[in-house]
Amino acid sequence: MAAADGNMTANVGEEAEKDQEAKLQLLKGAAFLTTVASAGMLAGFGSSLALARKKSPGWFSKGVVSTAAVPESGASLALRALGLGSLFACCGVGLLSAAAWKLLGVHSLSEFRHKMQSLFPTVPKNSEEASGPVDWDAVFKSK
Repeated sequence: MAAADGNMTANVGEEAEKDQEAKLQLLKGAAFLTTVASAGMLAGFGSSLALARKKSPGWFSKGVVSTAAVPESGASLALRALGLGSLFACCGVGLLSAAAWKLLGVHSLSEFRHKMQSLFPTVPKNSEEASGPVDWDAVFKSK
């Protein structure tokens, strides 16, 4: 009996260790994707800024501060555009979500999940394929 209790305790410890390792792997993946996305955004912004400066240096220098020719600086115009774009994006997604919610006639998230499961086909879960290495030639082979 004592050996069975010790074996069960070891299994629980191994499961906790696997869960901890999975969480750590998830955090590492999220940090990596965040870093790559941020680097891509900075590179895109920097290259577009350099291109704007190269194409029209006169207008670029006029856009840094407000003058009589241009009553609003480029930075304030960009911040206003970013604010309005963010507002429109959030309101649009909220409106689209509310419309889908009302069209489906659901009243809770669990009802929404069941409705989506009934509308869309299920994705088969093959543990046999998931455990082995991926054959990339078969994945990218034209059909």
